[in-house]
Amino acid sequence: MGQLRGAFGALMPVRVTAIASLTPLEELEADPFLVDSRSQHAMCARWAAERGYVVARELLVGGLRFDHCALWDGVRPGEDLFVAPSLRVLRRALSSVEEFTAECARRGVRVETVGRAEPSYDAHMKARVHRRLSMPTAGYDGR
Repeated sequence: MGQLRGAFGALMPVRVTAIASLTPLEELEADPFLVDSRSQHAMCARWAAERGYVVARELLVGGLRFDHCALWDGVRPGEDLFVAPSLRVLRRALSSVEEFTAECARRGVRVETVGRAEPSYDAHMKARVHRRLSMPTAGYDGR
């Protein structure tokens, strides 16, 4: 589990590109999970680890076109996959989920969603997200 055979028969780990949504901090009160990209990436990392996969890239994007080179750079057909926490996150991250999934099918690349419940955010959790995102250059790491 977690490996595929490469072109020459060697076992290769499945590399995962985790997609999170780039959502403005101003939307924290209304939709904290979409703003909290760290939790989105963590959800994808847990999903990948449970399957023996390796997260090779973490993308933080908003409204990105399905054919943008940032999505496809180094992606190996049949050997890599994309994962996002949910379809809702993909809708925010990409300009068109339908075009993206069609392009994935065309290129032979799987796209998955974690499909777990999003965390509930209390005032303390929202404050942590706010501090982390509003002070990135002050060396604050969000803990």
